[in-house]
Amino acid sequence: MSDERAAARLRPLYAAGFVTAFGAHSIAASLGTYTHGEHASLLTLGLLLAVYDGVEVVLKPVFGALADRVGPRPVLLGGLVAFAVASAAFVIAGNPAAVGLARFGQGAAAAAFSPAAGALVARLSPKTGQGRAFGGYGAWKSIGYTLGPLLGGVLITLGGFSLLFGTLAVLASAVACWVLLAVPAAAPLPRARQTVFDLARRLGHPSFLRPTATLAGTTAALAAGVGFLPVTGAATGLGPVSTGAAVSLLAVCSALVQPWSGRARDAGRLHDGAGMATGLALTAAGMALAAFVPGIGGVLAAAAFIGVGVGLATPLGFAHLATVTPRERLGQTMGAAEVGRELGDAGGPLLVGALATAATLGTGFLGLAVLLLVTAAAASGLRTPPRPAD
Repeated sequence: MSDERAAARLRPLYAAGFVTAFGAHSIAASLGTYTHGEHASLLTLGLLLAVYDGVEVVLKPVFGALADRVGPRPVLLGGLVAFAVASAAFVIAGNPAAVGLARFGQGAAAAAFSPAAGALVARLSPKTGQGRAFGGYGAWKSIGYTLGPLLGGVLITLGGFSLLFGTLAVLASAVACWVLLAVPAAAPLPRARQTVFDLARRLGHPSFLRPTATLAGTTAALAAGVGFLPVTGAATGLGPVSTGAAVSLLAVCSALVQPWSGRARDAGRLHDGAGMATGLALTAAGMALAAFVPGIGGVLAAAAFIGVGVGLATPLGFAHLATVTPRERLGQTMGAAEVGRELGDAGGPLLVGALATAATLGTGFLGLAVLLLVTAAAASGLRTPPRPAD
């Protein structure tokens, strides 16, 4: 298969990754405005923020296993269609109070198409090109994280939440059509019978736990950086433009580094354990810079280190999982790994916030840095598995 043909089959999957990242962050970044306008409490805001990730944590393993049973393409298509329906239903209802139900529906839909897309990236890319494939997938998700808050704010300013949800419905529908036209069917593969003990043993093996812990760590660092770097910048007198630029720098660095990291892995220049450990160490350094270096220089340096570290480690974690997992169990593995990412997404800001409340924000950053270094030490023992030629 030519490189161009392989790339054409992967691009709709990258677009699916963009949809879930853009959808989640475009709405989440604007929910504060929504709750203020509706005179809702901070508890309501917290629930609206949590419902999307909460339903993903519960349902991603379920839909990942379903993708192995019926094939990942139907699950991907069904999830994208359900995302479009949930978004359109909010527009049709015309009731701002329905945003919680819409978020729940979007989260359930993303829980279906996210692990299915990851499984298809692994199955449709050459065995010698897993790093490059997941580097592209991660880069497009990072672009979604970057553009979500910005474009979401523009759409809400122009037409309220209805315009934002309507745009998401059209976007998910367009990607579903693209998948239908460009992504070939990947039939379910024959599977040996698996007991609960077999599943627990496989998911408890270091070849799963270490890369999943790496993915959780990078997601925790990304979420904490996006959430708390503006806080530390504002505390030193920086305005919203400067702090917003720092968050954008973080996401841009991650998006630029991920394809390079994946290509370097495929070429044998970057090994899984060393690369994941280095990426986590860089994110830890970024947290330390945020804790110790004041002003715009410290904020931008922290954002750059975190973004580069996340971009370096993330595709290696996914590619390692794809390489060591039996292909008939890819959906189940990707679903379980995505749960690790969701826990990191929630746990990173929670850890930093708890330590900041008990002591200082700098202490919160350092606490997460220590946890990232522990994860880096564990990941460093991983070896790049052999990749047979296609």
